[in-house]
Amino acid sequence: MPPVKILRYNQLGFAAAVAEACAASSLFDPVIEERVKAILHDVQQRGDTAVRELTERFDGVKLTDLRLTAPSTSKLQKAIAVANRNIAAFARRGLPKAWTMRNAQGAKVGEKFDPIRRVGIYIPGGKAPLASTALMTITLAKVAGCPEVVACTPSANPDLLYAIKVAGATEIYRVGGAQAIAAMAFGTATIRRCLKIFGPGNAYVTAAKKLLFGQVAVDLLAGPSEVLILGDDTARPEFIVADMLAQAEHGTGEERVWLVTTSPRVLEAVVAAIGGPRSVVATTPQRTRQSASLQKGAVAVLAKDLAQAVAITNQFAPEHLEIMTKTPAAVAKKITTAGAIFLGPWSPTVVGDYLAGPSHTLPTGGAGAAVPGLTVDQFLRRTSIIEYTPAALRKSLPTLQAFADVEGLTQHGESARIRFR
Repeated sequence: MPPVKILRYNQLGFAAAVAEACAASSLFDPVIEERVKAILHDVQQRGDTAVRELTERFDGVKLTDLRLTAPSTSKLQKAIAVANRNIAAFARRGLPKAWTMRNAQGAKVGEKFDPIRRVGIYIPGGKAPLASTALMTITLAKVAGCPEVVACTPSANPDLLYAIKVAGATEIYRVGGAQAIAAMAFGTATIRRCLKIFGPGNAYVTAAKKLLFGQVAVDLLAGPSEVLILGDDTARPEFIVADMLAQAEHGTGEERVWLVTTSPRVLEAVVAAIGGPRSVVATTPQRTRQSASLQKGAVAVLAKDLAQAVAITNQFAPEHLEIMTKTPAAVAKKITTAGAIFLGPWSPTVVGDYLAGPSHTLPTGGAGAAVPGLTVDQFLRRTSIIEYTPAALRKSLPTLQAFADVEGLTQHGESARIRFR
């Protein structure tokens, strides 16, 4: 079974080893980017024809019509309804409201928020029909009020298509990979251009979003799944192992699963369960997928105390963070980089994946140090509003003139002064 890389605070070169583990990321591969550039150019030049040919080449599917129709029922109907209610309720609480205030000169200033008119959402479907991802993305667009919501997926799975319809998509297309991102960004005869693209995907999808930023707005670069479990001596090793294996079974081989603990006992128990001679991985249905991810991305860190464990966690900036300590809420206050935080032993990452409410589209590869996960406000345009009265403008003249003089833009100052002649 795959060994787990172990780092201990008292080993030589510990800090450098932690930094190296944090730095590993598959988000930016120059070879993949070159391949994606060719795909983007092809779709831009040949539109639907390129999309069909690329779909046949990469997915083995020959399409006559790119459009998909969702079924009216699904075996997941009840589960989808329950999850969708939570996701929509959470999104509604996050909707920003228009506001106004008076500035120091007495002018009225504020902001208003409008839904983006046409958004594109990518739903992965290569290894598994990710119905949950449809809910975690499209539902937010629906709550935000986006009138046109385009969904692209390589899968024709009926349960996934049902979830896409329930979430609120207005158009569904059977297009996957970088060619789907290109079609939504440039537009084709069948798929009209979108203004912003959302959704996670593989390394090719991520590279396409990165390369097209500026041509189209994008949400964030969400790559292979990650989980970090921060535990002290109160943590249950069997819970930790189960949650690490759950993330590893995505099976791209690029997932990252980490344990950071202050307890030698917990570290040894987890390492033995995953990589020892009696590894539980051998008994799991997805052992082939899990082994590939664990071989490359499993790290167990022994910290000297909780303060160091928190610092290392912030350095990792994990997509999912589970805190299994005596006082998880207190520890969470010190975490500033995680995509989503799960408090206590009864909050496994799977509840965030499927049901809890916050979107499971989260930053990976260390991006969480500066980038948040997907939220409903990202489907809205923020516009500032400015309204001056004669009195407010007169009061502003000295300041306006000072800036105009320094910047050498004399007409700027004149445009305000002329109103009082």
